[in-house]
Amino acid sequence: MEFSHKSVLAQECMEGLRIRPQGIYMDATTGGGGHSLGIVQRLGEGGRLICIDRDDDALQAAGKRLEPYRDKITFVKSNFSDIAAVAKDLGISQVDGILFDLGVSSYQLDAMERGFSYMNDAPLDMRMDRSQSFTAGDVVNGYSQEELKRILWDYGEERYSGRIAAAICRRREEKPIQSTVELAEIIRGAMPPQALREKQHPAKRSFQAIRIEVNGELRAVEQAVQDSVDLLAPGGRRAVISFHSLEDRIVKNIFAQQAKGCICPPEFPVCVCGRKPRLKLVHRGVITAGEEELRDNPRARSAKLRVAEKIEGGDDNGI
Repeated sequence: MEFSHKSVLAQECMEGLRIRPQGIYMDATTGGGGHSLGIVQRLGEGGRLICIDRDDDALQAAGKRLEPYRDKITFVKSNFSDIAAVAKDLGISQVDGILFDLGVSSYQLDAMERGFSYMNDAPLDMRMDRSQSFTAGDVVNGYSQEELKRILWDYGEERYSGRIAAAICRRREEKPIQSTVELAEIIRGAMPPQALREKQHPAKRSFQAIRIEVNGELRAVEQAVQDSVDLLAPGGRRAVISFHSLEDRIVKNIFAQQAKGCICPPEFPVCVCGRKPRLKLVHRGVITAGEEELRDNPRARSAKLRVAEKIEGGDDNGI
């Protein structure tokens, strides 16, 4: 299928990044290139955009979409957690802005063969980078019952994680679980009647958890958000869109940590730690989609945007 993805909070991201025409920017999760297009259209002579994604389909689609601006863009296949290494390989020491649009794209959800969705029958895949060998099938059929329970609870916040893990293990004793619909039915069958009356699909949380495990998403978010502050030039901005509470909690905590100055105990008469804040928060709390965007793209409902700016003279003491 054709790669299609509606970029969420697009205008808010452009305003948050405060793009300089001669600046260097990184779209660390390029996807179909929607946010990248907004950035590169604001760049002038000498401006540069680095487009990063781990999904070959995304890079191919973004390349087509951004072809008119190819002279200002460098495409890199990489996990966004390796953003520091990407910059080093390109000989870039500082950038003026970085954008992270976390989670799974509309294309990945809608492409049946990718196995991200519980709505269509497909092999248990869920790989964002299809060159890796580890798939959802390896998790579902290879993890112990305790391991399954842990990831369903930790990454899906699934309160029936124990019942679902036990049901998966019982079924795979008969034969390996091979398809998304089969797994969704097992999950549905493990849940009590009251859970099935909820608005959301009973398999939603479990599929999220397995996808996060397959792709190492939360570890990547933590590393990328932690490391990327070093790449920002003074006055440079970092914008992060998250789609569920686990991602947003990581982003919120790291932003707060990097925006914090002295960490000496309150009883100390003077500061001895010498720590200075590295960032200032551009907005209090999060930015969410307005009603007009939600009417056009209901998937934007869970999107949360946080923006922070690098402070002149900020150091990394204690971080």
